[in-house]
Amino acid sequence: MVLLPLLDTPTMMVMVAAGTLSMAIAMSVVRPERREGLGLWALALVAHTVTYVLFLLREQTADWISVVLANTVLALVFALLLGAVAEFHGRALPRLRMALPIVATAALMALFLKNYQGRLLSSSFMLALQIALVLWALWRPAAPAQLRGALLVSVALGAQGLILLGRGLWHGINGAPQGSFIGNGAGQSITFLSAFVVVLLASLGFILMTKDRADATNRHLALHDDLTGLANRRLLLQTLARDVARAIRARQPYALLMLDVDHFKAINDTYGHAAGDAVLQHMAGLLRQRLRAQDLAGRWGGEEFLLLLPGTADSGGQIAAEKLRQLVAQSPCAYQGKSIAFTISIGRCTESLEPGDQPEHLIATADKALYAAKRGGRNRVESAPLSRMHALIGALPAPARSFHQASPAPPPSRHDHF
Repeated sequence: MVLLPLLDTPTMMVMVAAGTLSMAIAMSVVRPERREGLGLWALALVAHTVTYVLFLLREQTADWISVVLANTVLALVFALLLGAVAEFHGRALPRLRMALPIVATAALMALFLKNYQGRLLSSSFMLALQIALVLWALWRPAAPAQLRGALLVSVALGAQGLILLGRGLWHGINGAPQGSFIGNGAGQSITFLSAFVVVLLASLGFILMTKDRADATNRHLALHDDLTGLANRRLLLQTLARDVARAIRARQPYALLMLDVDHFKAINDTYGHAAGDAVLQHMAGLLRQRLRAQDLAGRWGGEEFLLLLPGTADSGGQIAAEKLRQLVAQSPCAYQGKSIAFTISIGRCTESLEPGDQPEHLIATADKALYAAKRGGRNRVESAPLSRMHALIGALPAPARSFHQASPAPPPSRHDHF
């Protein structure tokens, strides 16, 4: 505490203003694809800079500017932070909670224009209240998924709120400090030094929140199908490899279902490709209805889907496949006022896995069973025994064609889907 009075208050105020403006410029450069609140946060930093410029004008300009206007702009800073947090969460701006503290601050500063202690207490408690509103919006009604940045924002703003509360209580009991507002002193030094640190930490925390969200979105896009939102081929293969290794160690059964929408080309030809997309999305929704926590459904390609069912024995795999087939047959897709009925064929591979079994074996076996289901008339479930010949390794079927492609002419190939 001995060094704090030695810090020059005007110099610290210039430091806060310069640091805040620099952070605002840095944040304005970041342009996320979606509105994340960064624009409002950067605007709050600009307002923060203006606040300290006005504070520096104390005793050089009218009190209405350096006191009333300065503190009103400071209240605007935290109102904009509240708006930034709401926008980050995708909520509507809480305009009333943003506006009321600004109006109240302006009124209180005007009321206590000649009363330093009144102004000091009013600003301390009003700013602490605004910080509480920001933190409440950050964590309620649900905690953000981006915990690292949220914690950094919370620690920084929370510490500032506690300092403001402590300052208000101290001067409420002991009276206002003597001397000029921009004079040197331990209290002023703590206030402005904490403001500088809070601006940096809270802003970095908010940037980290947006970065973590962008990273999570990119990871999701890399592992999920754009159209259906289900797992894509990469995630299916990664998960299947992990599941197979686990099932072999535990000597547990495993079921893999390969599904194909029957006569999909006819749906595209009759209703249009947009309707075909709607059917695939509808199919994805039906698959999600049948999933357990440990299951994974994904789009294998085109109109083909895979369903991974760990810990599922032969009878359970047959029941699951048959229920799914019936569900699809009884659940037409609603599209632009039309009801598009469709069915699926399912190839099933259900085995108790042994050392040496490979994910490719299960996929090739399920594909063979699917081919049998389509040759048998479609809208049915067929199974095939798992072939453990090493020759099957690398015998994965070619990627299923896009549903925009025409099917080959008879005789049917392994992927004749219409």
